[in-house]
Amino acid sequence: MLGLAIDWALCSAIAYGFAPGRDGLPDPLTTLAIFTLQYFVFSIAGAATPGHRIVGLKIVRFSDEGAPTPKEALIRIALLVVVVTAITFDQNGRGINERLSNTVLVATRKLRN
Repeated sequence: MLGLAIDWALCSAIAYGFAPGRDGLPDPLTTLAIFTLQYFVFSIAGAATPGHRIVGLKIVRFSDEGAPTPKEALIRIALLVVVVTAITFDQNGRGINERLSNTVLVATRKLRN
């Protein structure tokens, strides 16, 4: 969740530069469009968004831990923007967006005890 919050904050800052809203806040649809695009591009290019990298996570295919394909990344982000799919989890801790896209978030660094 922290990684998503970081990504959303970064996208909000970018959106504010392009389309400041009437109330002094970034336009929410512009922020969502930028978030969707950056999530898709970074998922394919480096298997991690800026927020994921900061908190030590990356996106991999569940079946073989390879990098997600463009199709898998597209399915993942399309379902992620529908928030309910990202907050419903199975016994492996995967949301519907992860199950249908065959992806999972994994830690890139060891957790300290």
